[in-house]
Amino acid sequence: MTESSCPEKRPRPKTRQIAVGGFGGVNRIVIGGGAPVSIQTMWKEPLRSEDVCGKGLAETLRRIKKLSAMGCGLLRFAVPDMEGAETLGRLSAACPMPLVADIHFDYKTALRVLDFPVAKIRINPGNIGGKERALKVIAKARDKGAAIRIGVNGGSLPHDLRAELASGEFTHEEAIVRAAERELALFDEAGFESVVVSMKASSVNATIAAARAFAARYAAPLHIGVTEAGPLIAGVVRNTAALYLLLTEGIGDTLRVSLSDTMERELIAAREILMTARESANASASGGVGGGRFDLADGARIVSCPRCGRCAFDTHAFTDRWQARLYSIRKNITVAVMGCPVNGPEEARAADIGITGAGNKILIFKQGQISRRLDVPDESRAADIADRAFQEELENCGYTPR
Repeated sequence: MTESSCPEKRPRPKTRQIAVGGFGGVNRIVIGGGAPVSIQTMWKEPLRSEDVCGKGLAETLRRIKKLSAMGCGLLRFAVPDMEGAETLGRLSAACPMPLVADIHFDYKTALRVLDFPVAKIRINPGNIGGKERALKVIAKARDKGAAIRIGVNGGSLPHDLRAELASGEFTHEEAIVRAAERELALFDEAGFESVVVSMKASSVNATIAAARAFAARYAAPLHIGVTEAGPLIAGVVRNTAALYLLLTEGIGDTLRVSLSDTMERELIAAREILMTARESANASASGGVGGGRFDLADGARIVSCPRCGRCAFDTHAFTDRWQARLYSIRKNITVAVMGCPVNGPEEARAADIGITGAGNKILIFKQGQISRRLDVPDESRAADIADRAFQEELENCGYTPR
């Protein structure tokens, strides 16, 4: 398997379309077949029994609602044991977002979680326990109307493929694709089509090569991402390098930007990658990119200056406070956060709304024109004054964060 240095510029065939959710009060999303690329993230902490009852449930649902507002379509939870299956099951019965159970080792855990309205389960081919056990999981998923993701990465390869990889007989990407092919053959044998495949590596090149090779041969929808990508900056760079290229080649039906960081930042990175891919698709009539694949819900675009010695407004702190709220706005809006009034309104003239400051004043501007000046009598109150005024101006313009 060799990786071409030049991406193909011919349209790729549509993948098979599958439904995820849509039963037991769970919302339905569609993956593949030219449907818009969906964004996923994964819950970062263990899900405890106290998180799914009383005040704990209310707080969990509040957090999930926030993720949904930021563009999350699917949310995955680790399910390490039977207790975890019961806990996620109770949450799935109360949550409208499609939830995914991440299962390793124990097929009985997969069977139990399917007793609840969990929309999809994710299993690894190398550790679920053999063909007969996998067929039992497939049969129950069919009965319950749940989808399954075949999740392949270096840590889940079957023993024989690991040995052949270690001996140099296969490249990493070839071993990943072979593992996915084996599992897919089992699903085909069982006549189960509600399946998504992912083949993730920590290497950008291996991720790209594996996805290209699989997409050229199979119609199953692909979940794409770089695994173990690292902390925020390194992880965003590696994911962008792989996912942007694949998306502009027409590969990828759902994605996650895996980061050693918050769920919210994973979603923001994913939305920005998709928006950039959409800009590329709109700018080019070639490349095999279906415009409908990038039909993201309306949302905010944030532009902000990097800050320098001329800075009179704390752009970093303001962006940190407002980023998640701005990404929950479901209208197309460009927001500028600029460091000084010298360049702020002019450099961000195209912004729908912007904010900057100087000395003891805060300035809010729209389309480059200053619309409001606020005095800051006490520096300790600057953040509160800025936030209140900016919230008011957003609401006056009809842009209300969820």
